[in-house]
Amino acid sequence: MENMKIDLPVVALRGLTVLPEMIIHFDLSREQSKAAVEYAMQEGQQIFLVAQRNPQVEKPDMKALYEIGTIARVKQITRLPNQLNRVLVEGVSKARLIELQTDREFLWGTLERIEDSALEIDEYEEEAMLRSLRDVFDTYVKYYPKVGKTIGRYFQTKHPLGFVLNQMAINIPFTYEQRQSFLEEPDIRSAGERMLAMLINEAQVASIRAQLAGKVKEKVDKNQKEYILREQMNCIRAELGDKDSASDAEQFEEALSKLKADKEVKEKLKKEINRFKHLSPASSESAVERMYIETLLELPWKQSTKDSNDLQKAEEILNRDHYGLDKVKERILEFLAVRSLTCKGEAPILCLVGPPGTGKTSIARSVAASLNKKYVRICLGGVRDEAEIRGHRKTYVGAMPGRIIEGIQQAGVNNPLMLLDEIDKVSSDHKGDTSAALLEVLDPEQNCRFRDHYVELPFDLSEVLFIATANDAGSIPKPLLDRMEIIEVTSYTANEKFHIAKEHLVAKQLSKNGIKTEQLSISDSALKEVIASYTREAGVRSLERQIGAICRKAARAIVAPEKKAARTIKITTQNLEKYLGKPKYRADKANETDEVGIVRGLAWTSVGGDTLQIEVNVMPGKGDIELTGKLGDVMKESAKAGISYIRSVSDEYGIEAEYFKEHDFHIHIPEGAVPKDGPSAGITMATAVLSAITGIPVNCKVAMTGEITLRGRVLAIGGLKEKLLAAKMAGITKVLVPMENEKDVEEISAEIKSGMEICFVERMDEVIAHAFVENTVAKRKSVVQRRKKA
Repeated sequence: MENMKIDLPVVALRGLTVLPEMIIHFDLSREQSKAAVEYAMQEGQQIFLVAQRNPQVEKPDMKALYEIGTIARVKQITRLPNQLNRVLVEGVSKARLIELQTDREFLWGTLERIEDSALEIDEYEEEAMLRSLRDVFDTYVKYYPKVGKTIGRYFQTKHPLGFVLNQMAINIPFTYEQRQSFLEEPDIRSAGERMLAMLINEAQVASIRAQLAGKVKEKVDKNQKEYILREQMNCIRAELGDKDSASDAEQFEEALSKLKADKEVKEKLKKEINRFKHLSPASSESAVERMYIETLLELPWKQSTKDSNDLQKAEEILNRDHYGLDKVKERILEFLAVRSLTCKGEAPILCLVGPPGTGKTSIARSVAASLNKKYVRICLGGVRDEAEIRGHRKTYVGAMPGRIIEGIQQAGVNNPLMLLDEIDKVSSDHKGDTSAALLEVLDPEQNCRFRDHYVELPFDLSEVLFIATANDAGSIPKPLLDRMEIIEVTSYTANEKFHIAKEHLVAKQLSKNGIKTEQLSISDSALKEVIASYTREAGVRSLERQIGAICRKAARAIVAPEKKAARTIKITTQNLEKYLGKPKYRADKANETDEVGIVRGLAWTSVGGDTLQIEVNVMPGKGDIELTGKLGDVMKESAKAGISYIRSVSDEYGIEAEYFKEHDFHIHIPEGAVPKDGPSAGITMATAVLSAITGIPVNCKVAMTGEITLRGRVLAIGGLKEKLLAAKMAGITKVLVPMENEKDVEEISAEIKSGMEICFVERMDEVIAHAFVENTVAKRKSVVQRRKKA
């Protein structure tokens, strides 16, 4: 046998083995395989095809491939959608892979061509092998007659043994591992023995499969026979008047007679029950019909609870369960007052928007208690299938009602309070838009005839009191937002957190951890220290966890044998670290000294307000502007707008025109890992840049927020309560706020504004006058005036 070495591009096949004389097409998705085929098509059309040992390997090396493969000729390449290429090839000859190069655009291999074996078998041995193959093949064909038509003709005429073996390996549906083992046989005798073994194995498997199929058929026939006999027995009993207990259909009819519903619903149910009677109990359709009828019977079509109209009791419950949240409470009491006057009152559709942990979800439960309504919570976070809201059509396997009807069914009345939690977290995909399905649910003009796909009958949702919660109203689609009454639930102040902890959270955690009030006491100063040094959030979830940690450590101390003598454990600021460890947060205090190029800004975050210290350095350069601190696009544009304004008023501060061409400006906001964006730091950055250029220090007790325009106007911003709260906690004494936000400041409680001077500004001139140290500004202006006179 003469072996020849050649170099060819290599394609690693997953779950496929190509044999010599085999014409086959297959799809390629890997880029290196596509590149190899394209190269082969241009350079002689020859390529080496070899199977992978493990089809899951994405980038195979020499060890991941079988040693023996097939040199093939590429006949055609067809490009398909989804970046697939379909390749038609014809196997030419066997080859052994000697070396594989993986550093190219595609796999490249050095091969050793394996010519037909020189080992000859005599004609008697060849005839014996052919007859053995024919006998086993005849047995195999009994189970796979289609294969027999293809290969049977090769046994009817005289053909070489090697040709017959190849045709059998190609046309019989062997696995790629079996074909690979046949390909790797060194000579015709061992290849024939391998084919005999594989055929015998396949014939035995087919025989066992046929026996199993026969047994299954016998069982099915037996079940059908039993069914016919059972039906005949039922007919005989009916003729004899021998009636069993009430059937399911009779129970449904009895429930229908007691059901309070419209005529349309009852007629539909009656029709479905009659259909159910004629279905076989063993059929899958019977189970589907049964579930549908049970769902319709369980729905509270006309069942409702009598709502409470007692305003005083409702107010007591709301104030007992929650501290603050005045706007929510006021709106619920207004609804009660209107309904007591009109005897009906349209149920409002409210949306509570605010940071996490501010009591949006828990207030809904209190509202339900104050109105004497059933409470149902539906979490919409991550829901992206429209069928979750409207239900699946009952023709589908496993169909069920949507979450709205399911919630009504769970409540058992048609006028519950339904909480749509995390409505801003719904999404959409190819199965439909969830927010679009909610449009009908939350529209008072349409939801009186809400039609679920599964129920297929209109259901009145107009009596349901919907309350939705969201963290960010901006992510709610506008048509859906338009259907809801938005109530903003803002961050809690430190004083509000203290009252919530003292009046609600401490008692809750004591009860949860099995501690009596006389066994543990937490001083007011310790609670305030926990709020200031161990939590930083808009709500009170983290605060509750810290109080829970104190209670757990106290519980361990109470049950410890050496501590049982102690009557009461007292938590004060002196021993607080023993229970909670070192303080986690430090107050972001204002600077002690006035500095050049450093200004304190105010920001809103999802967990409340924060202060930002904006720093600016000016260096000799070419007029470049460097912005660092993980700033968003809007914030970068605000910085550029501020610098443009400063350039326009440079004469007033004695800044040379060439100054901006000969110096670089670097604006940095610390905490570089935290993303920052928004226009509200515009005046802050402009003030810091002007301070750095002129050398005038900025008052360290001044903080500011506002958007800047090219002409120096100061525009309104949002999140003012949180920003003022952050300024107060940082020890700021003067805050600059846009004039357009004056109405918002009036709504903020005096507790937050106390101790701070809030100055309203309309232009950057006013901002600079408040922010710059006064005596330095006066000196600077006198110098500028002397220069102008000169």
